[in-house]
Amino acid sequence: MAEGRRLRIGIVAGEASGDLLGSHLIAALCEKLPDIDFIGIAGPKMQAAGAKSLFPMEKLAVRGYLEVLRHFAEILGIRRKLKRYFLANPPDLFIGVDAPDFNLGLEKTLKAHGIPTIHYVSPSVWAWRRERVKTIARSVTHILALFPFEPKIYEEAGVPVTYVGHPMADMLPQQPDRAAMRVQLKLPAQGNIIAMLPGSRQSELHYMAELFIRTAQKIASVEPDIQFLVPLISRETRDFFQDAMYKLDAGNLPLKILFGHAHTALTAANVVLVASGTATLETALLKRPMVITYKLSRLSAFLMRRKGYLPYVGLPNVLAGRFVVPELLQEDATPDNLSQALLNLLHDTQVQNGLEAEFQHMHESLRQNTAERACAAVLHYVPQWSKA
Repeated sequence: MAEGRRLRIGIVAGEASGDLLGSHLIAALCEKLPDIDFIGIAGPKMQAAGAKSLFPMEKLAVRGYLEVLRHFAEILGIRRKLKRYFLANPPDLFIGVDAPDFNLGLEKTLKAHGIPTIHYVSPSVWAWRRERVKTIARSVTHILALFPFEPKIYEEAGVPVTYVGHPMADMLPQQPDRAAMRVQLKLPAQGNIIAMLPGSRQSELHYMAELFIRTAQKIASVEPDIQFLVPLISRETRDFFQDAMYKLDAGNLPLKILFGHAHTALTAANVVLVASGTATLETALLKRPMVITYKLSRLSAFLMRRKGYLPYVGLPNVLAGRFVVPELLQEDATPDNLSQALLNLLHDTQVQNGLEAEFQHMHESLRQNTAERACAAVLHYVPQWSKA
């Protein structure tokens, strides 16, 4: 790297979990290399860490085949513009943070033009679409893997890979303080609390909001002293959920909507109803018993099932290699089924204690000082970084 020239890193994240990962990596890299610029697509956390975003990250935050198809032309246009930008203004290296359907195509082009490409978060080839390993090999210079079972897959395919652990395992306490969180939320020290996490995207709430509210109504009808917490990350998702409550005449539910504060709500809760995704890992790391659920369009669900390899989708079950928490998906995701599964967990202290021990083991396995490990792997591709 020429003396006096700032290092330029292209970086793209596609949703809230990628924004968190990217922000930690940016902070770690800035400590090592103060003369460094990040540009691409970034969420609020990455931007606060110093990244410049050329497009809103929310444009990429859609899930499911039909949902992606509705936005396909716009997403493709963004990727085309980004390719042109990076080819005209080549970064020293590029980091794609998750969002594989968007980033791998971009990475393939940049790699072909001599730009090192690092993909942060292995696509879930262990769960479905195993054929993507070949595409990944052509697209990336190096993979940063979050889970301990992933490196073997890439090593067998000849793809350079580093296991870095998961940053949430570094961030979250190994012994969460439920009493303190209840005090913070002005909740009773005793009594049963259920946290409900229906998703972070409006497209998810389209399928999940009414399901979660009807489930809460079922539980409240037999558990009069129950309290529900629903943390939502944006004004749009909060408004969507409140509209669903109005539609279902659920204004009398003992339910508190929180603007963010997911970790606080999870820690305070006895049990959790959570939409499949990164939030299931957060719940496990905070040692909370959970029921995992998810609904997509019928076509999206059909296509994903045909390509799936594992009998489970929730990260706690994937990490354990077996069902440790219930999963109720698609047609099985009904208010009757979900309410019964949650009530079973709520009243079974033996199962709760067993899950806490299982989740503690997961926490220890994933706690690897992720940002520093990822930073070290990235610096390997920075010319003369130690002299900067």
